[in-house]
Amino acid sequence: MKDKPLGRPARPNAQQIRQALENDIVDGRFAPGEKLDPEALAVEFSCSRTPIRDALQALESSGLVRVEPKRGTFVTELSVVELTERFEVMAELEAMCARLAASRATDEQIARIRTAQTACESAASTGDSDAYYHQNTVFHQAVYAASGNIFLEGEALRLQTMLQPYRRRQLQVRGRMNRSLDEHRQIMAAIEVGDTTGASSAMNAHVIIQGDRFHQLIASLRP
Repeated sequence: MKDKPLGRPARPNAQQIRQALENDIVDGRFAPGEKLDPEALAVEFSCSRTPIRDALQALESSGLVRVEPKRGTFVTELSVVELTERFEVMAELEAMCARLAASRATDEQIARIRTAQTACESAASTGDSDAYYHQNTVFHQAVYAASGNIFLEGEALRLQTMLQPYRRRQLQVRGRMNRSLDEHRQIMAAIEVGDTTGASSAMNAHVIIQGDRFHQLIASLRP
């Protein structure tokens, strides 16, 4: 069994287990394609298999795991086509968030985006891709919130969670972290001055996976 993360709740319910496993998948403790063992998880969480089963069902509905009859439950591993399709949709959703943020963001919301960007700058200066990955997530979520559209924010958050394991891999490609940081600066600058077209274009280019970036991501997923 893998090392047990610190801070597991005592006598957790299915919702707490689902959240913990979601974090484990997003943070890379369980890799795409990896099989999840309900018995081992029940031991790890010190609970019966019932809340584990309920948590896995919830994760299946969110798209983070797949249940294969007679084989078990596996962390979702997207095919090249599925990955491409989801990144295309993610790029459009985030571009819409950035466009709306450029026209609707309050001073407080812009301040949150700036704070998130400062944290990204700090993480990048250390060369720590894991730290940057966490701050990068905060930056994007600050843009979602600044869109002023709660439904759009929810859809962006849902797809972001599904793609996090793959976006994390991207940041481990040499030079990608610094390029990502430059792209953040362009997005933030456009939002600050109310440039809706510039914000949308900059965010779309930041998220979409094409050309060399696509080949680098696919290469990083190979065993």
